[in-house]
Amino acid sequence: MEPRPLALIVGAGDGLSAALARVFTHDGGMRVALAARRPERLQELARGLDGLALQCDATRPGDVEALFSLLDQEHAGGPEVVVYNAAARLRGAITELDPAQVLQILQVNAHGAMLVAQQAARRMLARGNGTLLFTGASASVKGFAGSSAFAMGKFALRGLAQALARELSPQGVHVAHVVIDGGIAHPERAPSAQPDGQLDPAAIARNYWHLVCQERSAWSWEIELRPWVERF
Repeated sequence: MEPRPLALIVGAGDGLSAALARVFTHDGGMRVALAARRPERLQELARGLDGLALQCDATRPGDVEALFSLLDQEHAGGPEVVVYNAAARLRGAITELDPAQVLQILQVNAHGAMLVAQQAARRMLARGNGTLLFTGASASVKGFAGSSAFAMGKFALRGLAQALARELSPQGVHVAHVVIDGGIAHPERAPSAQPDGQLDPAAIARNYWHLVCQERSAWSWEIELRPWVERF
């Protein structure tokens, strides 16, 4: 029996990442590896999907290299789909920001993405195919007052994705950046006062899967997703 294609989600949690894992498994017939700093939180989800829950701090080059090396043993050639979904936020006036905390925000939102993309690209280019997806935010394209650190990281992430799309797409690797322009619904958060006022994580995940399925004659390098009531 042919092994199932492998999807890796880095920065996994119980929100969008869980929805992605379910769509990749049930709609895509893939096996999913969920990577996070605290993978024990993902064990139940991984077991239910016959997937993997693995430890990885995406800001540490050694962790990222070890993650991909481990997956090489599980799946020859590495993952066909890699999603960078790690994010970190920091709010505050520019006069009050702690430089060390800002550096950490940049490491999670941008540098970690580069480390993951580097390992993924090496394997995808060797195969001549693959899909590399990055989760952006409103802050990827709009800098808000009090959110300079987050905007710095997400602007950098978008720049990375755009540059990699131009570099890797002609070599058969599909790179795309997804702007999540709005709040994502979660059982532990207050619901929107308006119907469908928050993004449904399952609906977001289906859009990611659409990117994976796009024919190479009509690839998107970026899409924006927002609730119908969200201003933009």
